[in-house]
Amino acid sequence: MADRSKKAGAEGRAQLRSLAAVDEVLREPAALELLERYPRALVVDAVRAVIERLRAEILTAGAAGQASAAQAADLTPAALVPWAARLLEAAVTPSLRRVINATGVVVHTNLGRALLPQEAVDAVVTAASGYTDLEYSLARGERASRQDHIHDALCTVTGAEDALAVNNNAAAVLLALAATARGGEVLVARGQLVEIGDGFRIPDILRESGAELVEVGTTNRTYLKDFENAWTERTRAVMRVHTSNYRIVGFTAEPALEELAGLAHGHDAVLVDDLGSGALAGLPLFGEEPALKDSIAAGADIVTFSGDKLLGGPQAGVAVGRAAAIAAMRRHPLARALRIDKLDLAALDAVLRLYLDPARALERVPTLAALAAPLAEVRARAERLRDLLTGSAPGAAAALPRERVALLDTVARAGAGALPVTEVPSVAVAVGVDGDADGLAAALRLGVPAVVCRLHDGRLLFDLRAVRDAELEDLAGAVLAALA
Repeated sequence: MADRSKKAGAEGRAQLRSLAAVDEVLREPAALELLERYPRALVVDAVRAVIERLRAEILTAGAAGQASAAQAADLTPAALVPWAARLLEAAVTPSLRRVINATGVVVHTNLGRALLPQEAVDAVVTAASGYTDLEYSLARGERASRQDHIHDALCTVTGAEDALAVNNNAAAVLLALAATARGGEVLVARGQLVEIGDGFRIPDILRESGAELVEVGTTNRTYLKDFENAWTERTRAVMRVHTSNYRIVGFTAEPALEELAGLAHGHDAVLVDDLGSGALAGLPLFGEEPALKDSIAAGADIVTFSGDKLLGGPQAGVAVGRAAAIAAMRRHPLARALRIDKLDLAALDAVLRLYLDPARALERVPTLAALAAPLAEVRARAERLRDLLTGSAPGAAAALPRERVALLDTVARAGAGALPVTEVPSVAVAVGVDGDADGLAAALRLGVPAVVCRLHDGRLLFDLRAVRDAELEDLAGAVLAALA
């Protein structure tokens, strides 16, 4: 063992001595081509990174008493250039990649949440590619508010007196509490102290707003009298949090929103209603989601919700409600720090205008269209993918044996923490594989385009609920390439 370790150490020292230097690599003809394509400093950094990685591998192997896997041919200047070229290509290529979502989760948080309708994409391009009247009144020739662009549409579709958009819903809740309850107490039912994702919790947001949380009632049953008994001279607000990412069922009770509004307003306090998902469409699927108009009609002073969940728009936090409460939010110093970006604002504006015609919104907003698509439509899409994979479709090359490809009834989800117990019937294409299904799924994720699917009983499962018709040929090609 000692002789083997000694031999490995000697080999490692020899490898370090033979490892090419940066200048040697840069004199290679292939490296000179890289210098013509990329800035010299970037090429030098890439070459240095390759050399340092090889050196670290050799030293690590030597410390373990093992010989490095690197061969002498791997350490020459010519051998190092292709590695540097790959690093340079990765460095200048945008990191965000196109992904085909075959998971069955329509609003997939990790895959970018809601897809934007074409109207919103066009609005983003307009805002990004030229000057706009973002904070300028063309009619008056003077400065204006960026909130003007979405104000009227939001008030129309929700019935609110006033409206404000910030960069996400957590920010909207934070700003609402900071503007109306800082230094005082906020009453919240114990069963509504939710974690909204990525470790952000309602108690934490309350604390950062400068307000003090007072838990009311029990986990499953809370009554109006619990709020009345918890009221003190320091109480500034009542907050209802819609449990959009979980449900408490069975022996439950909670006061009606109208009762909470009456209590708050009777003490000159405010009622904040955090709806989270922001379902504006009248889909039967959204039956368990509180309606925004109902919250306004019940007397909520501030109603907050996300733009990129069930609304089907860009990342944004929206606050609508009574003029005095929204105005307090608009005047608060945090409003500047949390303001919505111009590209998100352009997209939100376009999406909200689609909701002025509810039927058009159902047709044009991809999130709504995907969730509302009839099962027969999803099945037809699955049949088309099966035909593409097996060579049965016109123009498709013969590929997989038909017995390896089957249609499977499955269940899709809304995603993004919305409709947690709602199952959306769907259809998937199940592809049987010989060998490592996990490895094939990884190959699909690293392909072009990237494909994210599910695994079930050793088969690759491609749920078609969130896959668009225009993506079917690309999806089939990616699957066949991975299997090949």
